[in-house]
Amino acid sequence: MRTIVYDTGALLAAERRDPDFLALHDELTAAHIRPVVPVVVLAQAWRGGPQHQLSRVLKGCNILADDQRTGRAAGIACGAAGTSDVVDAIVVATAVQHQAAVVTGDPDDLTHLADSIGVKLRLFIV
Repeated sequence: MRTIVYDTGALLAAERRDPDFLALHDELTAAHIRPVVPVVVLAQAWRGGPQHQLSRVLKGCNILADDQRTGRAAGIACGAAGTSDVVDAIVVATAVQHQAAVVTGDPDDLTHLADSIGVKLRLFIV
């Protein structure tokens, strides 16, 4: 595994100090894998200070600004899935673009989006 994407559920797991998530994150960073966090995921999870545990996890991540390519891919996924959840769609689009697995607390919605565009995602559920 070279790339992994964190969704909002992963960041919320970090904040609540979920031991399974923290062990996975520590394992990834020890293997020199920097998880990817789309900026909209950060916006959905961030509620202001202090969020010490989330801040610690984010130090080991790459925060990705969304771009036109990601936005268009997410829009196509929303249309195909019949959903308006742009954040989940951006997570799926990011995972597809990076050929990455996703750490999520919301496997059903991500799977529905991925299935709607004909891709399979590898998911780690927290």
